Amino acid sequence: MTTLSIILLVGFIATIALGASYLDAKFQWRLNDWFNGTCSNPFIANESSQKQQLIEKKDKQIAALVERIETLEALVTEPAYELNQKINALK
Repeated sequence: MTTLSIILLVGFIATIALGASYLDAKFQWRLNDWFNGTCSNPFIANESSQKQQLIEKKDKQIAALVERIETLEALVTEPAYELNQKINALK
């Protein structure tokens, strides 16, 4: 084998590895796991991506609840609300 063919072979292998890593990161395809023999089908989403989706869903729900609580706190601490409570207490 000549030096040029070795360099081309190593470059080709490196290109495939980098391409697989890019596709793993962008589309969660698990190509590197498939190359290493740790999964049988690289296109089936793994459990960690499903768990990540659940975590993201819970984070959105928590953010929505925090926003609602902040709105309620703003209403309750409003001076007009306190005055209304005092008026209702006198009745």
